[in-house]
Amino acid sequence: MPDSSVAYSVATGRQTVLDRMSHWLAEGQRAWLCTIVDTWGSSPRPVGSWLAIAESGHWSGSVSGGCLEEDLLRRTAEDGPDHPVFVDYGITDDDRDHFQLPCGGQIRLLIEPFRGQMGLDHVQALAAALCDREPVARRVPINGAATLEHSVSRAGNAVHFDGQQLLHTLQPECRLLLIGAGEVARYVFEFATAADFAVTLCEPREAFAAGWSFEGIPLDRRLPDDLISTEFGDAWSGILALAHDPRVDDMGLLAALHSRAFYVGAMGSRRTSEARRERLASLGLEEDALERLRAPIGVDIPSKTPAEIAVSIVADLIAARHHLRGAGSSL
Repeated sequence: MPDSSVAYSVATGRQTVLDRMSHWLAEGQRAWLCTIVDTWGSSPRPVGSWLAIAESGHWSGSVSGGCLEEDLLRRTAEDGPDHPVFVDYGITDDDRDHFQLPCGGQIRLLIEPFRGQMGLDHVQALAAALCDREPVARRVPINGAATLEHSVSRAGNAVHFDGQQLLHTLQPECRLLLIGAGEVARYVFEFATAADFAVTLCEPREAFAAGWSFEGIPLDRRLPDDLISTEFGDAWSGILALAHDPRVDDMGLLAALHSRAFYVGAMGSRRTSEARRERLASLGLEEDALERLRAPIGVDIPSKTPAEIAVSIVADLIAARHHLRGAGSSL
């Protein structure tokens, strides 16, 4: 059984990119970070998306559906730039045919070199800020070294280029706390992880924890309100009550609805949801806090099986995350 003092989650896409870059740079390799600066027409990935490439040819992240990555790997292998450069794709008909960009789509990328201790320090400082749940901005001058700005008030992820420097504002990754082990939680964990949420599954009940058979999905045995107060109370956290047990769900929901979490939802029928609202109100929860509760949880597809319910829940989470960060922003 997992140690109850440890929080378990799965790394998200951006965190993985930074971890891989740190590893390459620590080995003494050069690396390049490709950032989507602008798009016109159709594009497979949003502005701010990353692809990191090591001189060994290893890579992490994505800036397209696969049509640009091979060319970027070739560019860096043959003549990796030693200063920030812009590359445009899809400008000509030949581009669109060769790279199979969506019809009419154009993408502008910044390819930025990293090497040595200075590059490693920058990547690790950026990773640490985001791990500490701190919004941060990267300022990348065309002629000069990239710097980090930690006092960031700009909402959402955003990329701005004024002709001389790039300013990329990044929010911490969205993390999810799932309360209650079960088939729905299993699928929500898998689907949400694939959608780049960092996910923790909480199960304090001994009977459910003892019978949990999915070794690839570890359980955190702490009480949900303790987890919310210490790790899941900020504006980039979501809390989902999936236990179908008021003893566990209500404890987590009371803490969640008093937190800054961007998403608080509970599984159950409309009748169950109304009973839950009445129960929470009787426990002293204010009306404005109750209005934040998404219950029944998920989008109305309608769904019946555990996997279908999970699809509806994760679809709603993705929509809420886009609203939080601004439509079209990088995840």
